[in-house]
Amino acid sequence: MKFSELVRVLQKNGFQLIKEKGSIRYYGKEHCDKLIRLDYHGAKEVPKGTCSAILKAARIKGKTND
Repeated sequence: MKFSELVRVLQKNGFQLIKEKGSIRYYGKEHCDKLIRLDYHGAKEVPKGTCSAILKAARIKGKTND
């Protein structure tokens, strides 16, 4: 999964960009007490472990890093 695809998955699940500093973006949504940190690198592939950790923190199930 690419970083841009991961952002779309987060947005589809109700997350919005809260703040951004350089390539580091923080996403949050209502009823979620933690911000999801994403070191954004556009068209590059997200490492499998990083992708799993982000989706787990966001409580999103059923998405895999192909």
